[in-house]
Amino acid sequence: MVFSSLFFVFAFLPVTVLLYYSLGKHLRNVVLLAASLFFYAWGEPVYVLLMGGSIVINYRIGTLLGSLGRDASQRRKRQLVLILGLVFNLGCLAYFKYCGLIISTIASLGGWNLQAGAPALPLGISFYTFHTLSYVFDVYRRKVKPQQSLLLFALYIAMFPQLVAGPIVKYAEIESQLAVRSTTFPEFNSGLRRFLCGLAKKVLLANNIGLLWSEVKALPAAEISVLLAWAGIIAFALQIYFDFSGYSDMAIGLGKMFGFRFQENFRSPYLAQSVSEFWRRWHISLGAWFKEYVYIPLGGSRAGKWKLLRNLAGVWFLTGLWHGASWNFVLWGLYFGIAISAEKLLLLKSMARWPQAVRHLYLVLLVLIGWVFFEFSNLTDGLGFLGIMFRAGGQALIDQPALVKLKAYAVCYLVCILAASPGPKKAALSVQRILGPLYESAVSVSYGALMLWTTAYMVASTYNPFIYFRF
Repeated sequence: MVFSSLFFVFAFLPVTVLLYYSLGKHLRNVVLLAASLFFYAWGEPVYVLLMGGSIVINYRIGTLLGSLGRDASQRRKRQLVLILGLVFNLGCLAYFKYCGLIISTIASLGGWNLQAGAPALPLGISFYTFHTLSYVFDVYRRKVKPQQSLLLFALYIAMFPQLVAGPIVKYAEIESQLAVRSTTFPEFNSGLRRFLCGLAKKVLLANNIGLLWSEVKALPAAEISVLLAWAGIIAFALQIYFDFSGYSDMAIGLGKMFGFRFQENFRSPYLAQSVSEFWRRWHISLGAWFKEYVYIPLGGSRAGKWKLLRNLAGVWFLTGLWHGASWNFVLWGLYFGIAISAEKLLLLKSMARWPQAVRHLYLVLLVLIGWVFFEFSNLTDGLGFLGIMFRAGGQALIDQPALVKLKAYAVCYLVCILAASPGPKKAALSVQRILGPLYESAVSVSYGALMLWTTAYMVASTYNPFIYFRF
């Protein structure tokens, strides 16, 4: 089940909200957990058992860690329990997500013909595994106390707003909210509006601009001009942004409707002035997770230049691998690791003197090249597409098909670029000053119209991919 489906918007969500608020506060967590398990079982009826097993085992690991003391023998036992927790969680992730990659890599290196197939990838396993790992790490470090209620721990792992595509919510961030939370009507309304904004991003923007990329990618290389290649990869950059930031908006809005406060996951990343800044604005929760649980424990930037490079290489290797079981994702991660390393050691001081437009152009160029590595699982195809972008094969700069497509998608391009900027928020503030007390009524009417428009698209369109569901 995806958030941008008619069933979710007009059946699952209304029924869940009705039951949540009508059955009394003492049953709200039960209702939310039951709804979350149903939500997951709708698309993964077998793998809900895997998630249930993960919940029970990690709950037990937490209680064991909490029961052990601080003397030397107890510390060794705690370390052993931690290792067992890591082996279980990372082992499950490795088996279901990376089994095929491991087998194919071993076969290619050894020249063997291995035919074993990879298991189906459970939805959201990368996200909920990081949730369980953050809990185990934080209990081990005594940053949080182990959760004594299996119900509340299960709710933390299985909560449907952030279950299958984030944002990654660390246990410490919502520990207190699991047991006690409240929602006023203005807060619920704010969450509903945030959900509608995310839904519109996904359905009206990501899906429509994504059609251009799907058309370009389907063309034979000989039929793609330089202009069309750039138009296509820019379309993909906009699609993946609105796809994932739209999902994050929906998740944050849904959480708010049920009394939870999730951290922001995007802050206008394409307005960044460097690659380092871009990754402080893009998928913020993933970057924060790797920083806290990998980069800082390795020593961060405190241990000298070479260890800094080692730490960055390790983090970005894992970041790429987290995104998918294919070597193009590893290459994509290392590409950004190299770019960030170069900035930290060589470029940042000189970049401060560059004109702002030059810094922004530099960032956009590097990010677009990175999206090519991300999107093409076949390295040869990816390098071939980069060759077209930079006219390495003598392709035409501009041709008639490119102009036709640009004309057809011109309005969509313009709306997407504006929506990816702070422009809409600034315009809303200006309108608020003009309308004064009438502003709230105008906003309510606007959200109603947006819901009708989005619904019409969901009814009529068959193109509704969710890029980050494959992670």
